[in-house]
Amino acid sequence: MGPEVAYFSSRGPSSLSPAVLKPDIAAPGVNILAAWTPAAAISSAIGSVKFKIDSGTSMSCPHISGVVALLKSMHPNWSPAAVKSALVTTASVHDTYGFEIVSEAAPYNQANPFDYGGGHVDPNSAAHPGLVYDMGTSDYVRFLCSMGYNVSAISSLAQQHETCQHTPKTQLNLNLPSISIPELRGRLTVSRTVTNVGSALTKYRARVEAPPGVDVTVSPSLLTFNSTVRKLTFKVTFQAKLKVQGRYYFGSLTWEDGVHAVRIPLVVRTMISKFYANS
Repeated sequence: MGPEVAYFSSRGPSSLSPAVLKPDIAAPGVNILAAWTPAAAISSAIGSVKFKIDSGTSMSCPHISGVVALLKSMHPNWSPAAVKSALVTTASVHDTYGFEIVSEAAPYNQANPFDYGGGHVDPNSAAHPGLVYDMGTSDYVRFLCSMGYNVSAISSLAQQHETCQHTPKTQLNLNLPSISIPELRGRLTVSRTVTNVGSALTKYRARVEAPPGVDVTVSPSLLTFNSTVRKLTFKVTFQAKLKVQGRYYFGSLTWEDGVHAVRIPLVVRTMISKFYANS
């Protein structure tokens, strides 16, 4: 039965930017038959080999890289963010028997977005995601500015002159295929924009699985696309039900049109005092 998250797999949240959900996606990475350099002998008894059973991120990464190459060949005009969105929003959070994916531990636990991000990669579904959460260079520049990088470093990375005149105070509105709120005090609203990459005439309705202890509302809850309207923005409002110092809780937001289910993780931690949270 599988998939399940291996014990050695890196977990979230990100310590540097907790508003950006990590990891992004999960892929096969345990006991993979992989090419191996003959220059590196496995042991004195076995000697050099051309293939070897191995495990780790170095095994799962080529799976994702291969899927990305296939997606780019099918959709050459998609940006890196669009490709990532297609992977994340179509990933599966269930095993082959339809149960929730588990995390390898003692004992086993039900896995969550800090274990697998959007879920286990599903290449066939990623080829036709319906909607994508897209981003461009300016979005990444604003993110780097919000992280405190200096202009010279950002300009060097972007290979053009950049400024940080309109630096956002928060990273919560970065157009990622996820919403992660590390500090929810009372009420908070974030926005996202989706681009229709499916049928021109279609309607998507929002379905929310709210994190425990949090009310979640989506406005508008119905997105209508046509030949001239390919991008639409919506807002998601989070309201803590209880004034308690909590831990992270998980939910999801799915846009459905009867054919596609475009799912993003919702990750929320309710807070009263920043002092207690960091102690």
